[in-house]
Amino acid sequence: MKNETPAEEWASEALQTVAALAKALGDENRLRVLLSVAAGKKPVSAIVAEVQLSQPLVSHHLKELRRVLLVRVERSGPFVFYELSDPQLPALLAALRGLGDELIRNRTTLR
Repeated sequence: MKNETPAEEWASEALQTVAALAKALGDENRLRVLLSVAAGKKPVSAIVAEVQLSQPLVSHHLKELRRVLLVRVERSGPFVFYELSDPQLPALLAALRGLGDELIRNRTTLR
């Protein structure tokens, strides 16, 4: 029996989905916006105040996070609220942070 690499076990659609998620998570400001939303449902104005970015920039990042289905929108009258789309996201972000910390701690090459 032939040994398959993990990539060979993934369908093309799954690879595209993971690549889109990784790209969305690959921006520091977008991560800050996502972490703000992870703390609870809130309007754009609260996210802007928390992450200290301009409203147009926060709106852009929220649009990208919504595009890859990481956040969802709830409209209530004139207000728009954002929240995480899945309760697993905080654990995923914590796991990525832990992996990054471990990789840095164990690196053997200089920057």
